Amino acid sequence: MADEQRTSPIDPTRATYVYMQLADHVAARIEVGTLRTGTRLPGERDLAVEYGVAIGTVRRATQELRDRGLLITLPAKGTFVAG
Repeated sequence: MADEQRTSPIDPTRATYVYMQLADHVAARIEVGTLRTGTRLPGERDLAVEYGVAIGTVRRATQELRDRGLLITLPAKGTFVAG
């Protein structure tokens, strides 16, 4: 894992909260069909690694997307794209 660089759409220097950037990026993926209705999202830890953010940021972004009606979370099942 030496100098492995991941490209993330998240830019912590922007004047937008990081969790909102993450939520907006996932919402855009839903809108264009990359994430389809019923698709299970990766776990919080995996998303944190994928986007290079803290797990708390992922949790806050997930809550934002639930508030927007784009995701649903089923206890012990996971988080899914809402229909």
